[in-house]
Amino acid sequence: MAKKETKDTAGFALGKENYKLMAVGFVIIIIGFILMAGGGSDDPNVFNPDIFSFRRITLAPIILLFGFAFEIFAIMKKPKSNNQS
Repeated sequence: MAKKETKDTAGFALGKENYKLMAVGFVIIIIGFILMAGGGSDDPNVFNPDIFSFRRITLAPIILLFGFAFEIFAIMKKPKSNNQS
C-alpha cells in the first residue's frame, strides 16, 4: 500500500495564484477609485459640472464592480493540484 504525499501549505488559506489574482483585483479597484476622484471646485460658490462626467458617473463604478467581482473570483478559485496519482 503506497502512502499519498500531502503538501503542507504552511497554514495559508489560499494558494499563491489566488493571492496574485487578489492583487490584480485590488489594483483594478484602486484604478476605479482614481477615475472617480476629482472634479471639485476651489470656490464653494462656483458649480463645476465636471462632477457629472461620463468617467465619474458611469465608467468608474463599472470598473469598481468588475474589480470587486474579480476579487470574489480570486478568493473562490480552487488552486490547481500538482498531485497526479
